[in-house]
Amino acid sequence: MKDYYILAIETSCDETSVSLVKNGNQDLKTVTFSQMDIHKLYGGVVPEIASRNHLEKITLVLEEVILSSGLKLKDIDAIAVTYGPGLIGSLLIGVQAAKTLAFIYQKPLLGIHHLAGHIYAGRLENEFKFPLIALVVSGGHTEFIYMDQDYHFLKIGGTLDDAIGETYDKVARMIGIPYPGGPIIDSLATLGQDTYDLPLPLDDDSFNFSFSGLKSAVANLINQERKKGFDIRKEDLATSFQNRVITVLIKKTRHALTEYKVKQLVLGGGVAANKRLRLELTKLCQQLKVELLLPSIKYCTDNATMIGVVAYYGLKNNLKDNPNLDVCSTENLES
Repeated sequence: MKDYYILAIETSCDETSVSLVKNGNQDLKTVTFSQMDIHKLYGGVVPEIASRNHLEKITLVLEEVILSSGLKLKDIDAIAVTYGPGLIGSLLIGVQAAKTLAFIYQKPLLGIHHLAGHIYAGRLENEFKFPLIALVVSGGHTEFIYMDQDYHFLKIGGTLDDAIGETYDKVARMIGIPYPGGPIIDSLATLGQDTYDLPLPLDDDSFNFSFSGLKSAVANLINQERKKGFDIRKEDLATSFQNRVITVLIKKTRHALTEYKVKQLVLGGGVAANKRLRLELTKLCQQLKVELLLPSIKYCTDNATMIGVVAYYGLKNNLKDNPNLDVCSTENLES
């Protein structure tokens, strides 16, 4: 069988990433330029600065991938790129680069949904067994996606307001933790005690999430403690906050796995690197006898490898060439 090579580009937020993926399961070369240190100065991602840095780095990253791979652009079978959701300015840089390459070298251009990438990051190192549910948790998303076959997506629940990663970062900022605060809160939570009285966010039987109330509760608690002259114990607040988040995630994931009677749970997105979440999902899936697919940490954050994996399986499921591809800031993942 012919080997299939896909050049993939991901620029949905603040990582400029290019990857060469073979047959949907081999990461031949991935180069990612992260802007984290740049945006840390501002306490979060600044869209204009992100797009400017993509523009400066995209050619250099592309060149490094191609030169180190030993292949030439004429040997590549298709070019895949994230078209959304994400920051419009950032997405435009990646899509324009992909469209230019596809036109010059006369290659199929494949537009890939960012969330599909996070789901298929789990397929790079494992096989999917259907039906499955994907839990995508990131800075911009918190969603349950049901799949009964390759490249068929059904959203069965999601956040009604803030995404989980966004909530982590905002709570971190409230207690004086620098951006990105999520990983630091995860670490601090191993050192503290659950001493602060915080509510469980949207503790119901739906598959939806809502974190804005929890975020507000943390803000109110901090203000009240300061008015009383008390210092905030960062480790304890991190523990109390994370316990509420993980409790709700596990409860709703248990409900989803039981209701849909799936064979696998796929975890994806930047928050999939959270150690406590990975541990609790491992315990849950062992109890329910559901296979858990955990992507390697390097494939949890935004990367072009996952886009190349999706594109391979998309082609096998009649994903079409789209030379007029445009970007979008928000779009549900549905098929």
